[in-house]
Amino acid sequence: MAPLCRLELQHFRSYGKAVVEVEAKRVIFVGANGAGKSNILEAVELLGSLRSHRTATDADVIQLGQHHSWIHGWVGTEGLEHIGLHLRQRGGRQGWRNQQRLGRQMDLLGSLRCVGFSGLDLALVRGEPVLRRQWLDRVVLQLEPIYGELLSRYTRLLRQRSSLLRQNRAGTHHNHLGAILKAYDQQMANLGARLHRRRQRAVVRLNPLAQSWQRRLSGQKEVLSLLYRPGTHLPTSPDCGQGSQELATWQEAMEQQLANQQDLEMRLGSCSIGPQRDDVVLQLNGQAARRYGSAGQQRCVVLALKMAQVELVGQVSGEPPVLLLDDVLAELDPERQLLLLEAIGQQQQCLITTTHLNQCIDPWLWDAQCIRVQKNTTGSSLRPWSGNWI
Repeated sequence: MAPLCRLELQHFRSYGKAVVEVEAKRVIFVGANGAGKSNILEAVELLGSLRSHRTATDADVIQLGQHHSWIHGWVGTEGLEHIGLHLRQRGGRQGWRNQQRLGRQMDLLGSLRCVGFSGLDLALVRGEPVLRRQWLDRVVLQLEPIYGELLSRYTRLLRQRSSLLRQNRAGTHHNHLGAILKAYDQQMANLGARLHRRRQRAVVRLNPLAQSWQRRLSGQKEVLSLLYRPGTHLPTSPDCGQGSQELATWQEAMEQQLANQQDLEMRLGSCSIGPQRDDVVLQLNGQAARRYGSAGQQRCVVLALKMAQVELVGQVSGEPPVLLLDDVLAELDPERQLLLLEAIGQQQQCLITTTHLNQCIDPWLWDAQCIRVQKNTTGSSLRPWSGNWI
């Protein structure tokens, strides 16, 4: 396991400067709503995954009135590896490892794996397919960092091809348009098939783990199923291995469907085939969770998905990821709170935020590190907990 040993923030959200020395597997940040607890977990998430579930814009996390922000982390059993992420209002991001600037921020991936859950994640069940695609992409990225490069290349091609279609729709005709689109289709089919295969493989592996967690968190009352619904009609159902024949079949099918849809897409000005149309269908006891699940059941589904992600990433990487629980206990009824905390046990490092310590069960508090988060006139501050547990 490569745990987080130390975290330093500079001009991040509500923190001018903050230092967290991680001294236990369980770290509990306690404070009032709006004090800045979630900002700590967001910083860890950004450092580990290069993404925030709260915003897609770096300017949002830079402290008001500042031009840049730093997130530093020391990971490993002795904190031997230093990783850093420099966020700037202008000029993009810059990743660092052991005081060396990295050529690409993507090279940070793999040093610190983490999985986060907050109330905002309820949109995974209730929201549009794009949210489930983004979650699945984060899972695959933690399993195969090269996936980020494949996804970036496909997204760039999709954007360029869609722009070409819109220009044609607006009356801007290009010479040899058919040949240009065919060249795009070949490249997109090659990348799209590889994305489809990795996503499908991840869902197949996640499904039994999520089912197991849903049973545990519901007291054996609920059955959860994950179904991968690709945005391309895939004529075969290949195994989840590396079969080149199956991949070639998927690539050929996607390229043919892009060609068949060309006239329609010219009228629409957008691409109707490919991974950008994927979805992950979530069923609870055989019914669509988004339509028939109660609020409590939907929270449990999201938590089961996240815990399945934790387990799968740990299996593949050999290192349990850091679990980030942002005010999750307030979202669960007392029975599910107890089931969750008991299930997590000592399996991985866990950072959790809460407004009241009495939401945590006693065994959690006995060997936990507790940090008070307070808001003042200059921003947020951290200090060791010095009061009673309850």
